[in-house]
Amino acid sequence: MGGVLEHLRWPLNKRLPYGPCVPLRMRRIDLPIMQLETAKEILGEVFDTSSSEVDEMIRQRLAEREEGL
Repeated sequence: MGGVLEHLRWPLNKRLPYGPCVPLRMRRIDLPIMQLETAKEILGEVFDTSSSEVDEMIRQRLAEREEGL
């Protein structure tokens, strides 16, 4: 469980891989990607599954959501 809490703080502590020359709009795109990757890592740890299994869980949820529309 301690690993999960560490992942919650991870985006705040992680240095961004680009310098001040990169436009702000590109930095905004990276934040949702970082949040998704962090959420996937948390799900993998909570459910004790691999990243491919987490991806499959997400695909199934999206398919279920699309069927409900």
